[in-house]
Amino acid sequence: MKVVLFCGGLGLRLRDADQIPKPMAIIGYRPMLWYVMKYFAHFGHKDFILCLGYRGDLIKQFFLNYNEYLSNDFVFSHGGTKLAAENSDIHDWKITFADTGLHSNLGERLLAVKRYLEAEDVFLANYCDGFTDLHLPSYLDYARRQDKIATFLSVRPNLSYHIVKTDADGSVTEIKELMHSGMRINAGFFVLKKDIFKYLLPGEELVVKPFQRLIEKKQLAALEYDGFFAAMDTFKDKQYLEGLYERGDAVWEVWKKNKSNSSIVRETTDAPLQAAVEPRVLRPYA
Repeated sequence: MKVVLFCGGLGLRLRDADQIPKPMAIIGYRPMLWYVMKYFAHFGHKDFILCLGYRGDLIKQFFLNYNEYLSNDFVFSHGGTKLAAENSDIHDWKITFADTGLHSNLGERLLAVKRYLEAEDVFLANYCDGFTDLHLPSYLDYARRQDKIATFLSVRPNLSYHIVKTDADGSVTEIKELMHSGMRINAGFFVLKKDIFKYLLPGEELVVKPFQRLIEKKQLAALEYDGFFAAMDTFKDKQYLEGLYERGDAVWEVWKKNKSNSSIVRETTDAPLQAAVEPRVLRPYA
């Protein structure tokens, strides 16, 4: 399946947002975008459509100048005249670079690449700031069984906010942490049928009005996942992910292990619209 990746974000809450697009923020010595693409490629999905926006030229330059030897083990011999890579990252990837506008929302970016998806009955789409150890084949099996126009990944929020309820005179009647509220949020990892374009009008955000229409037609499903998911939204989130990487706990690097987490999912359909919101930073669950 083709994979559409939304790469146009500015990353305004990252310290280097004035220099690079958000997907190019570095974890270890690779950009977030590389990890997301490597995740899908690990499971056999290597045909990518990158929806470019802010500083899309830097994303193009990264791949045009990609050096396999900097990312993989290699053998140096004959004074450097002979190099032999032990393995390769992107030699079999196909990448379409599409300018989808500087200030476009997700729906507009998706419509802008519709022409590259004409032959696809089903395709994948995702943000470029979220990592997971989800076993993708198990998720795709679930999406096929549900047979909806759109499916997304639903996770628990773990934010330092509280939900507050008050009565008519302003007295607080209830307060509890958001993560314990029972609410779940959209983490992306969309599985979309081409019929999604029948529900998406020009100018609309993907997960607002179009998803509401899908709910009314019972054509929206969500897979509840309680495994690892983390998103980079702020500089603090970047530090958190870098810390995991430096400690050798980068569990999103599923290509380095053979472990399925398909047992820790719960299936839900026609997810409430409040689940269809922008992904935020999450923490791994024990």
